[in-house]
Amino acid sequence: MRWRRVGIRGPSMSPTLSDGDVVLARFGAAPAPGDVVLVRWSERPGQLSVKRAAHPDGDGWWVLGDNPDGSTDSRMLGPAHVVGVVRARLYPRPGRLRAR
Repeated sequence: MRWRRVGIRGPSMSPTLSDGDVVLARFGAAPAPGDVVLVRWSERPGQLSVKRAAHPDGDGWWVLGDNPDGSTDSRMLGPAHVVGVVRARLYPRPGRLRAR
């Protein structure tokens, strides 16, 4: 498993994460419901998105943004493939992210 810094873009995870935040994610980590995760959708293979894991769904995960009015998530794109789990915010307010 490897660790990677990821920059947040957009309002989909507000108020948990904001545009411009930098997080630390562990690629290959197993998600649990409530975790903040990095995902890809087959319909958008070049896009890496940050969402909250809701529950396993077939071969993927049902994921939702914390800001339902500003998020494109499983409600529109269906289950996503989780590629990593976000463990901490590095910038601007360092700290662990907790599952909901």
